[in-house]
Amino acid sequence: MASSNKRKTTMAKLNRERGLAERRLEKQARKAARKQAATHDEQAPAPSPADESARPLADQSAVEAAAVAFGDMAKTDVKNQD
Repeated sequence: MASSNKRKTTMAKLNRERGLAERRLEKQARKAARKQAATHDEQAPAPSPADESARPLADQSAVEAAAVAFGDMAKTDVKNQD
């Protein structure tokens, strides 16, 4: 025979359960992010010194433009110190 006194779940219990489920999802997301970061680091090996020396650092025109800009900044700094 079925009981007519069916107990209802309180709002406090529902809130606790919802909070617990949210914390579990956040923990699972953090764990997945750590795994992805670890596999990403393993997949991208550091370039060897031979590879770095064979590859130019930047386009020559970009280097010249930067040199001019830094030269202008140095001149401005010298003028400001006087």
